[in-house]
Amino acid sequence: MTALLDPLLIVILAINFFALGVSRIRGVINAVAIQGVLLGIFPLLLHSEIGLRGAVLVAVTIAVKGFVIPRFLSKAMRDADIQHEDKPIINYMGSLLLGALGTGLAMEFSRTLPLAPSHEDLLIVPASLATVWAGFLMLTTRRKAIMQVLGYRLLENGIFLFSLLLLEAMPLLVEIGVLLDLFTGVFVMGIIIHHINREFSSMSTEHLSALRE
Repeated sequence: MTALLDPLLIVILAINFFALGVSRIRGVINAVAIQGVLLGIFPLLLHSEIGLRGAVLVAVTIAVKGFVIPRFLSKAMRDADIQHEDKPIINYMGSLLLGALGTGLAMEFSRTLPLAPSHEDLLIVPASLATVWAGFLMLTTRRKAIMQVLGYRLLENGIFLFSLLLLEAMPLLVEIGVLLDLFTGVFVMGIIIHHINREFSSMSTEHLSALRE
């Protein structure tokens, strides 16, 4: 089963570049949802016997990352009547170049880490670090609040991917805590999106400084 890991991790990296390089919000939502579904099945590929705890993690991850949160974000997009990220702080070509640079550095840095022999030849560590970097780029270079939520999701996906190496040592509550953090972040950003759109008929976070209680 591990033979499928590297090809799927390459797909994960390709989704990072797709998210950094397009302006259409619907496309980014769908791409990050696909990434979430792939992450959900990774425990089955990494661990031959995951038990009930792992099975619950797989089911919850696929449901939350692949369906529940994308539907929430799609509804927010429709309610706010937005389709594109218009003027990012760094243009799309610059974002792609920074994403490529970060991915290359992640590859090099992962070689210096003391990994288990079974993980040394896998792309899981560099892919997780590159995904965190892609999420950070989206968080800091996009103006639309909903795109920043998607950046948060990418960042959390990278953390989740790295944590899969420790699945057998991580208690179930810690794994559910990762998903709870994601729920909390999306919930908070949903409130921000609602207030920005209600007060300014816009989704740009540039208006956050003008919000008043």
